[in-house]
Amino acid sequence: MKPTRSNLFIIVFFCFAFSSFAQDATLSPWPKSTNINQPWTRWWWMGSAVDKPNLKKSLIDFYKAGIGGVEITPIYGVKGEENNFIDYLSPKWMEMLDYTIHIADSLNMQVDMVLGTGWPYGGSQVTLPYAATKLIVEKYPLKKNETFNKNIVLDSSKEKTPAHLLYVVAYGTDGSYINLTKELKKYKVNTKGKGIEGNHVGLPNLSEPNKLNWKARNTDYTIYAVFSGKTGQQVKRAAPGGKGYTLDHYSEEALNAYVVPFNTAFKGREGKIRAIFNDSFEVYGTDFTPDFFEEFKTRRGYDLKKELPLLLNETDTETSNRIRSDYRETIADLLLNKFDKSWTKWAHSKNFKTKLQAHGSPGNLIDLYASADIPECETFGSMPFDIPGFRREKEDIREGDADPVMLKFSSSAAHISGKNLVSSETFTWLREHFKTALSQCKPEAEDLMLNGVNHIFLHGSTYSPIRAAWPGWQFYAAVNFNSNNSIWEDAPALFSYIANCQSLLQQGKSDNEILLYWPIYDVWDKYQKGSLFVQFKIHSLSEWLYGTSFYDTTRSLMKKGYGVDFISDNFIAEAKVVNGNIVLPGGTFKSLIIPTCKKMPLATLQKLIELKKEGAVILFEGLPESVPGFNDYKKQEQKLQSVLSQNKEIIKTNSDIFKTLENAQIYPESLVETGLKFTRRSIDGEKIYYLVNHTPKTIDTFIPLQVGNKEVVIFDPLTRAYGNAVVTKSSTTTAVKLKIEPGQSYVLKTENKASQKKWTYYETTGNAVSIRGKWDITFDKGGPKLPANATVSALESWTKLSSDAEAFSGTATYTLEFDNLNSKTDNWVLNLGDVRESAKVWLNDEFIGTAWSVPYTLHIGKLKDGKNNIKIQVTNLSANRIRDKELKGEEWKIFYEINMVDKDYKKFDATKWNPTPSGLLGPVTITPLKKQN
Repeated sequence: MKPTRSNLFIIVFFCFAFSSFAQDATLSPWPKSTNINQPWTRWWWMGSAVDKPNLKKSLIDFYKAGIGGVEITPIYGVKGEENNFIDYLSPKWMEMLDYTIHIADSLNMQVDMVLGTGWPYGGSQVTLPYAATKLIVEKYPLKKNETFNKNIVLDSSKEKTPAHLLYVVAYGTDGSYINLTKELKKYKVNTKGKGIEGNHVGLPNLSEPNKLNWKARNTDYTIYAVFSGKTGQQVKRAAPGGKGYTLDHYSEEALNAYVVPFNTAFKGREGKIRAIFNDSFEVYGTDFTPDFFEEFKTRRGYDLKKELPLLLNETDTETSNRIRSDYRETIADLLLNKFDKSWTKWAHSKNFKTKLQAHGSPGNLIDLYASADIPECETFGSMPFDIPGFRREKEDIREGDADPVMLKFSSSAAHISGKNLVSSETFTWLREHFKTALSQCKPEAEDLMLNGVNHIFLHGSTYSPIRAAWPGWQFYAAVNFNSNNSIWEDAPALFSYIANCQSLLQQGKSDNEILLYWPIYDVWDKYQKGSLFVQFKIHSLSEWLYGTSFYDTTRSLMKKGYGVDFISDNFIAEAKVVNGNIVLPGGTFKSLIIPTCKKMPLATLQKLIELKKEGAVILFEGLPESVPGFNDYKKQEQKLQSVLSQNKEIIKTNSDIFKTLENAQIYPESLVETGLKFTRRSIDGEKIYYLVNHTPKTIDTFIPLQVGNKEVVIFDPLTRAYGNAVVTKSSTTTAVKLKIEPGQSYVLKTENKASQKKWTYYETTGNAVSIRGKWDITFDKGGPKLPANATVSALESWTKLSSDAEAFSGTATYTLEFDNLNSKTDNWVLNLGDVRESAKVWLNDEFIGTAWSVPYTLHIGKLKDGKNNIKIQVTNLSANRIRDKELKGEEWKIFYEINMVDKDYKKFDATKWNPTPSGLLGPVTITPLKKQN
């Protein structure tokens, strides 16, 4: 075809565009942006009352803001929307899912989803045999020569769901044990471990099949009737079509039955979903599965029925604790091998990945997280930071659970198992509803990334159709990142920052050098009053983490500047030694530290000795005293002590692990002595450092890196600026010249050669100059209505301007003309002072950037001679508008189930709030700078 003039124009245009892109791609060391780099969001479908136009609009909103993917979680609905509810997995629901995937794909986004509605896994397809299960034991004392002659049944007023009688056993005061199960009339034992068939408590039982007629002949006895009961827990926050019992998470048979509807629903849709998500373990009171006793005997080597009195007694004794430890380990084994690994295998058969929150589980978190393709941690509440100007008003926050040690369980699992992505449920209950600012999100996200997270999920976004009146549909525990929330105006700046960080933090591999063993058996062996099994929850760290040698050693290593990952017994079993390094499926480590612990499996100790003999650096802070568990433990304990004695020359305790590490030429990053936080990755022989200043002081010095003779490129993830740093080199370290203010972060990457583009260093040449005059304020968009324009000489909260301004949430523009008092200065930095809450800035009609986090500063370059015009477009929180709405008695809390609660899970009431300061509070200053040579 002969090219026309217009065709030629298009060809030339695209050739030019491609050439420019290729040139930029060659010049810029920033990684190419992908949807995986961007933050994703959990997307609640309330009542699944979704439609195609609003799905498309929502996804386009996400795309334009910089969100790379969504995780669909259907939940309870909105009152008045019942006619629009769509049953989960119905043909209509699947049509909406297909449309979502189609639109997301067209926008280069991806879709994850929960395998169910609400949480935890469960639903209408879960029949009672496969529902979450609990152990129920009824005791009947019986004197010598007394006869027991009655039906063994549970009180139906206490147990609302049927239970299966599994065993009846008797324990004599003389230590004897008798299994009486076969003495029951009309018995028939189910070989699958489901109990005595037909014996459903609460159903008609004309033949009395559970009747026992037995005489105590030799001594006094206590008869134990062992039932497999049901917790009765229902799915929390279930969506239409998703209500039902919670699933038995210790049974592969239950899981296989659960996924039957999904096998049908996903037929022909294999690979269309990116990943299947499983939320934190919130299956309450489930400490059993019907075939538990058979599994226990296989795994622990003895019959638990014989030890029930010791298992169930409320005494803190060694024997009982050992048996309870075995019980807890068996639960953990079943959860890992019968459920989580099987779940991932099933997902892979559909060409889906899995994403798992293991916390809360009664198992080894390291192994559980590692069973998924993407381990996911969670933060809950607000953490403190020493950044000047960072606001954390007590009345608006709940204390956070984002302990760095807890966060590292998920990232450690990924690092040792070879999973590149570590995700996080982020910003859950960060502040009270409508009161979370973008600036308050930044350091929370940074702490996640510093501890290994590189795939942030917002918590979250609620689907809200155009027809919904403001504030739209709301989830009860979310920041709610969607276009109804005023912070959405400048949210792209936050999302861009996260994407820039993650684009670098997803490269290469984690470069932590130290492994730290988690002595989980010490936790399992610990007496827990009233509880057979231990759940490792983020909300109860004092019960299982704080105060342990493992926790204290982790904190000490991190404080010293070492990168640490945790390791379990199972992964120690996989370890190899190559050239003195410990090699795991996910990477290579220089040392393994064993914190002081009482119990260690003999196999683990033997493997550690083997690794040490092969040249690995294994440091013991203390030596184990015994093996865990009950079966033949005395003999096993003797063998462990014998192994220790035989290897005492190579296994010695270390009173100073730091000195020992340095003797082994394993050095910490001394940059932490400045107060900086860091994480480090390796890529193609080079290092990537992510540095964050959460201290109250500017750090202006040469930052030492534990890598010798390197050039270093500095990346600013806030602005995407980059350049080659000034460095001083030695054979072992490279020191990087860096100035980093409180609240700032940089990424450093080592290189062999210096690039042509140099990092620009500035120094101040004078005091800050206040910008004063008459500020014109124009209210641009928001509600409930736009206040009248105003002119002010002194900056203060716009809520003081009028009643309309007090109620207003949205965006206003401040403009001012000011004189350049120093025309010789070529560079200025603008400091907006106190901003409530984010601001876009134009200078002389040229867009400068968005100031959304502490410090609210922007480099503005050179001012014009004479008059200069500054325009600052400020957006506040939605708090004042919701307060006004409630003061007027306008109801908006129209949701089923929990409806809306405040941060303390009490009735939400914004009428008690004071007006939230809003706008540009200042002072606004400019400071002269000059470039350093």
